[in-house]
Amino acid sequence: MEVIGIIAEYNPFHNGHLYHINKIKELYNDSLIICVTSSCFTERGDVCIINKWDKTSIILDNSVDIVIELPYSFSSQSADIFSKGAIRILNELGVNKIVFGSELNDISKLYEIARKTINNKEYDLLVNKYMNEGNNYPTSCALATKELTNFNINTPNDTLGLCYIKEILSNNYNITAHSIQRTNNYNSTKVTGEISSASSIRECLKKDNGIDNYVPNGVINLIYDLKDIENNYFNLLKYKIVSEHDLSIFQSVDEGIENKILKNIEKCFSLEELINSVKSKRYTYNKLKRMFTHILVGFTKEDAKRFRDISYIRILGFSNNGRIYLNKIKRKLELPLVTNYTNNDMLNFEKRVTDIYSLIVNDSSLSELEYKNKPIQK
Repeated sequence: MEVIGIIAEYNPFHNGHLYHINKIKELYNDSLIICVTSSCFTERGDVCIINKWDKTSIILDNSVDIVIELPYSFSSQSADIFSKGAIRILNELGVNKIVFGSELNDISKLYEIARKTINNKEYDLLVNKYMNEGNNYPTSCALATKELTNFNINTPNDTLGLCYIKEILSNNYNITAHSIQRTNNYNSTKVTGEISSASSIRECLKKDNGIDNYVPNGVINLIYDLKDIENNYFNLLKYKIVSEHDLSIFQSVDEGIENKILKNIEKCFSLEELINSVKSKRYTYNKLKRMFTHILVGFTKEDAKRFRDISYIRILGFSNNGRIYLNKIKRKLELPLVTNYTNNDMLNFEKRVTDIYSLIVNDSSLSELEYKNKPIQK
């Protein structure tokens, strides 16, 4: 039996995600699928528009066997840190293959690029050179990769896929990566056909346009009101910013950008306005969105150091096959499996993140569910 890993955010779960899962089932008929997913905030700094428990139920209803939470300290950071946490969890759970969507869909090329850039001093020097020229980190990595390999990796899924492969190779994990052709533009804000990006679906929701054709049955009713999310998020963020004495203690707040934030915060009335007022070549839109979630939930540079390694595996849900598999492997695991809320520093921080998230989405039940809920069984 193949044990397949998926790393996803499902914000929201849509037809493209269902296509991905069905394609895995088609390629690997006798397989068990484990999904690692972010819960409250995504890698690009977006608020999850479906809560972790409803999302888990949707995932299990669509042929995934085990759903695992990616802790905030990994899910809200750059692609390399995001990948480090997710791949570590999948390796611990005995996954032997990961399958991800790819714009390039040339896995041998991605492996070749990964091998040429891992532990390569020339690559590191090139990244530093481009950063010193004022480029942000992702752009610097893409430019260094192109100069070293003569190949351009600048699309979101290939960038993440390359990070997954680097993490596998760097740690000698017994995992092989496979790709499935991406059928739409990840960043597109326009819906196209039955498979459209999560970004375009969220844009539809903002404009009160229907999304019935783009998501499986049952998803729409579980999505929180995006307009409320945006208003609540910004009001909480603004309060946090003006009430803090030193923004520089928070993760991602570097190079004096806190001064620019404080200078502009009173003049801004939405997150979009605030981002545009401080955005620069070095500080991209997505980097700023991530940074603002760090400020909002109080994720400090010290927290990032404390939580640099995964300390537990939190199970959000499983199918009957997933339960059988977990019972089979649980005694071999190095990391504890968490099914009930326990006293763990990283897990306690996750509770704080959920408490703040519950204010953003106007769902007070989530705080209680954080320590009362057991894994969903399907």
